[in-house]
Amino acid sequence: MGIVLFFVIFCIVVLVHEFGHFIIARLNGISVVEFSIGMGPCIASFQKNGVKYAIRLLPIGGACMFEGEDGKYLVKADEDEEADADADKDAEKDTEKDKKKEAASQSKAEEFVTNTELGKRNIPFPAASVWARIATVFAGPFFNFMLAFLFSMIIIGSYGVDLPVIQKVQDEGAAKAVGLQEGDLITRLDGKKVHLYRDISLYSMLNRGEEIEISYIRDGKESTVLVKPFYNQQAGRYYIGLLGAGEYKKFGLLGTAKYSFYEVGYWIKTVIKSLELMIQGKVSKDDVAGPVGMAQMVNDVYTQSKPDGLFYIWLNMLNFCVLLSANLGVMNLLPLPALDGGRLVFLLLEVVRGKPIPPEKEGFVHMIGMVCLMVLMAFIFYNDLTKIFRR
Repeated sequence: MGIVLFFVIFCIVVLVHEFGHFIIARLNGISVVEFSIGMGPCIASFQKNGVKYAIRLLPIGGACMFEGEDGKYLVKADEDEEADADADKDAEKDTEKDKKKEAASQSKAEEFVTNTELGKRNIPFPAASVWARIATVFAGPFFNFMLAFLFSMIIIGSYGVDLPVIQKVQDEGAAKAVGLQEGDLITRLDGKKVHLYRDISLYSMLNRGEEIEISYIRDGKESTVLVKPFYNQQAGRYYIGLLGAGEYKKFGLLGTAKYSFYEVGYWIKTVIKSLELMIQGKVSKDDVAGPVGMAQMVNDVYTQSKPDGLFYIWLNMLNFCVLLSANLGVMNLLPLPALDGGRLVFLLLEVVRGKPIPPEKEGFVHMIGMVCLMVLMAFIFYNDLTKIFRR
């Protein structure tokens, strides 16, 4: 059952991401060729209004493909330009045509855009304004963040939010040594605002022994102390010395919306911090999970939640969906080839240059990125399987 739930969650998250690209593209009149969930061989599809809707075999992503996204109409324009040149100047040397090739292609592309009425529907992707293309590419990750926000609203509205109120102080711990007490409301860590108790837990987990400036409110008065975390040899990390999980509290609509915003921010921050740890080499391969590993995680959460009833299964699945959706949003905004962030880099370069990067060059970069991404996915898939067999 847990595996089925994972595929449902995966489909929802990917569907919303690709729908973001799809709906903003359509609003800008950009022609969509295919809308698909999954990658690899097509296992089911249908055609409607010129768009192919498909489900593909491998649950590792999705796609919303646009007409002309691969630069084919520029290639055709280039071929037409060369044909005209051959007809008018039969004696022109091949070397001269090669030198003029890129300029001719760019000129023809600009003429195509000029002659295209952008107000009409179904225009090729490259013919849309650069800001329409930026909005279309950015919409996928943005819709993921919106999905995470909406699901957070449901969770917090149902269960409440973990306020950063100290529930218990560890005896002979760092917090006890500086006078922190149960009931203290922590407001800042090293000058950074704290909204959720999990912010404290994350900050503590990432601490490498540095002294932490903690601001807190007690009896309406704000105070600040300096805490030197204690090192736990068995756990291999530093601890502030706070126990428990914060004080859970429900709010009205506006309060729920505010804390849902903080909830999404927490997960975005968690993903970014995790990436930083990976770059620094502080995360092992066993800490990384792909689709197989996440399916196993969902199954574990389902098994643990089952005795508590359907309501808690529902909330935990929504929470996993928030995590996955925020993760997908952040990962897709990384400025890497083949990802939305990589495409945004080329579009922003177009804004700066005043003209697009030649499509064949951009396509080559994204192709290299896609190959690297597939190699990485194969490694993660293998790593997930080895972890399952070691359990």
